[in-house]
Amino acid sequence: MGTVNGMNLTLLDKIGITKSLAWGYLGILIFMMGDGLEIAWMSAYLQGRGMSVEQTASLYTAYGVTVTIASFLSGVLAEAFGPRKIMFTGLLVYIIGTSSFIAFGLAELNQGTMLLTYALRGFGYPLFAYSFMVWINYRSPKHKLGAAVGWFWFVFTGGLNVLGAYYSIWAIERFGHIGTLWTSIFWVCVGAMFAIVMNRDKLELKSSSMSTRAKLKELTKGFTILKREPKVAIGGVVRTINTTSQFAFPIFLPIHMANYGISINTWLTMWGMIFTSNIVFNVIFGIVGDKLGWRNTVIWFGGVFAGISTLLLFYMPIWTNGNLVLVFIAGMFWGASLAGYVPLSALVPSLVKEDKGAAVSVLNLGAGLPVFVGPALVGVLYEPMGASGLIWMLAILYFISAILTVFIQLPAKEKDEAEKVNLEAMEKTV
Repeated sequence: MGTVNGMNLTLLDKIGITKSLAWGYLGILIFMMGDGLEIAWMSAYLQGRGMSVEQTASLYTAYGVTVTIASFLSGVLAEAFGPRKIMFTGLLVYIIGTSSFIAFGLAELNQGTMLLTYALRGFGYPLFAYSFMVWINYRSPKHKLGAAVGWFWFVFTGGLNVLGAYYSIWAIERFGHIGTLWTSIFWVCVGAMFAIVMNRDKLELKSSSMSTRAKLKELTKGFTILKREPKVAIGGVVRTINTTSQFAFPIFLPIHMANYGISINTWLTMWGMIFTSNIVFNVIFGIVGDKLGWRNTVIWFGGVFAGISTLLLFYMPIWTNGNLVLVFIAGMFWGASLAGYVPLSALVPSLVKEDKGAAVSVLNLGAGLPVFVGPALVGVLYEPMGASGLIWMLAILYFISAILTVFIQLPAKEKDEAEKVNLEAMEKTV
C-alpha cells in the first residue's frame, strides 16, 4: 500500500482521481462492498425462512424511504458541517442499524423490529458515500471533475454490486447468512478507516460559518428548483426510473431464475457479472455521450436499450430452459443499459446557470428513490400482476423515460458552452 504515496498517485491524478483523495476512493469501494453484500440474496433467504414476497418487499421499502431522505440531505449536511463529520455519522448509524437488525430483528424474524432497524441502517451509506461526493466536487479541478465523479461511481457500484456479490458467495459457505451479515460491520469500518482516517485532506467550507437560517434556505432550493426548472424535475424522474428495476429485481427475480434451475449462488455470480458490465459501460457511455450528445445517449442507450434488455433478462431463461451462457449475456446487456443514463449527471446540472447544487440534489434524490420505489412496486403489484406483469411494467417505464428525456433539451447557448467545456476537459485529461 506504500506505493500510494509514490508513482501510483501520479497515475491516479492523470486519470482524474485527485491525489489528496486517493485513500477516500479506496474507502468508498470497501465500505460499499460491506453495505451491499446482502442485496442479491437477502430476499431469497428471508422467503426461505417463511416470509412472503410482500413482507420482504415492505422491508426493502422501509429501507428505501430512509435511503431517499439521507440521499437528498447528504449534500447540504456535508456542506454545513463538513464531509468528514457526516461520513462518520453515516458509519455510526450503519453500525447501530445493522447490529440491531441482526441481533433483535433477524434472529426471530420480528417484522416490526426488522422494519425499524433496517430502515435505520438505510441512513448509513448515503451519508457516508454522498458526502464524499461533495468532497470530490470541491477538491477536483474543473477540467477533471467529470472523470473524478465517474471514478466515484465506479468504486461505488463496484463495491455495492460487484465485490459485495462475489464476497457473499465465498462468505455464506463459511459463515452462513447471518455470519456474513455480521462481517459487513468489519468491512464498513475498514472502508471508513481509509476514507476518514487515512485520508488526511482538510476541507474548509465557507458554509460552515453560515447561520442556521441560511443553511435551511439553501436546503429549500432543492425543492423550489423543481417548480422553477421543470426540465430538472423531469431529469429527476428519469434518474429514478434508471435504477428502479435494480432494487426490484433481487426481491422476485431469484425465484423466477430458480424455476429454471438457476441456483442462488449462480444468481449471485450473475449479479456480479451484470454490474461488472455496468461499471465498464459507465466509462464507455460517458465517452459516447460526449460524441453523440448527452440527451441522445440517455434516450437510446439508456431508455430504449434498458426496456429491451429488461424483457430479455426475464424471458431468456424461459426461451432457453435456463441456458446459463445466454442468460448471463442478457444480464450483462441489462447492466450495460443502466450505464446509458450516466450523461444525466452532466445534462441536468447544465440546464441551470445558478443553483447547480440544487440540480445535483434532485439527481441525488432520483438516485435514492429507486431503493424505495423498486421494492414498493413489488410489494403492491407482485400479487395481482405476477412476475411477468412486473417485468413488462418496468420495461414500459424505461420506454417512458426515453420519451421524457426528449424534453430535456439544453438551450442552444448552454449547449454550445457545455460542449466546449467537455472538449477542453477531454483535451486536458489526455
